[in-house]
Amino acid sequence: MSVTENLRMIAQMIEDLGEKYIAPYRKEWDDKQEFPADLFKKLGEYGLMGVLVPEAYGGAGMGYHEYVAIVSGLARFDPAIALSVAAHNSLCTGHILAFGNEEQKQRWLPKLASGEWLGAWALTEPNTGSDAGNMMTTARQEGAEWVINGTKTFITHGNSGNIAVVMARTGELGDKKSATALVVERGNPGMQAGRKEDKLGMRASETSEMIFTDCRVPADNMLGKPGEGFAQALSVLDGGRISIAALALGIAEGALAAAVSYAQERHQFGQPIANFQGISFKLADMATKTEAARQLVHRAADMKNRGEKVTLEAAMAKYYAAEISVEVANEAVQIFGGYGYSKLFPVEKFYRDAKLCTIGEGTSEIQKVVIAKNLLR
Repeated sequence: MSVTENLRMIAQMIEDLGEKYIAPYRKEWDDKQEFPADLFKKLGEYGLMGVLVPEAYGGAGMGYHEYVAIVSGLARFDPAIALSVAAHNSLCTGHILAFGNEEQKQRWLPKLASGEWLGAWALTEPNTGSDAGNMMTTARQEGAEWVINGTKTFITHGNSGNIAVVMARTGELGDKKSATALVVERGNPGMQAGRKEDKLGMRASETSEMIFTDCRVPADNMLGKPGEGFAQALSVLDGGRISIAALALGIAEGALAAAVSYAQERHQFGQPIANFQGISFKLADMATKTEAARQLVHRAADMKNRGEKVTLEAAMAKYYAAEISVEVANEAVQIFGGYGYSKLFPVEKFYRDAKLCTIGEGTSEIQKVVIAKNLLR
């Protein structure tokens, strides 16, 4: 089967799933900031929780083009659901897939890929975001165990995740080779859920603190070697930025589709508002920028599939797609006029949700730092 045929089948599957399991409930989830944990078990039945995981570990064994199609397709229905799927796949599951040994992969990946377990990835702290080299969460080795202490914040699935990949400092403060990646399973008495964030957007995707107090994990829960955690995290974030770019692309596609439909249905002065140049030129700009984002995202996906280094291309795709998702959603609200400011229509949600894409997994400013560094080497 060709990639094109595969993408067409995925698009239809997402359409069916979205109409049945997401669209009827998204406003309620958003209003109540409710995390629909059971939905992800259902998505797991369709292979959407182990998209990139090889079939040998219970995954779907797909590539990055398919992954982009899944995340962007879900985002057209509810960006918050797409965000949770992306975080589960690319961060927690992706980290174990990339850096776990064979025993670790056999132990954890089947449960993650099936959706039986939901994954979290804990890097950010209250006082360190991009400056992860100065993290305050520490781990010290005691015999055959690591003992973790500290607090992580803004963690997707921090409360509900069954398993978390946690970056902890095992060396000197400020040393980028002092972080180690450790896997912690839910039920560990040293790991507690902290404050759940009350957010502007992405409200159906759970974001919360994780608190570690003398949290003991077996030494064989370490991914790779001591001190490799920060380098691993940077590698994982390259793939994660493709995820956020795909998420932003889906938001732009959803906002554009809503605006096109509304502009043809809404009549003023005896004709559809789409006939007015002020509206049609907005749509033309929105469509062009959305298509440019799509090309950047799939270029990064293609390179990732080939095993090439994608630091620059992922940063470009994430930066551009995130920024235009905000712009396209903003213009969609404008085209809807007063109705765009109302929760009767989905564009106000696209507008709120889009902003996360310019912040999460490296702000737009950090993407420009990455791009510039790669250009000036």
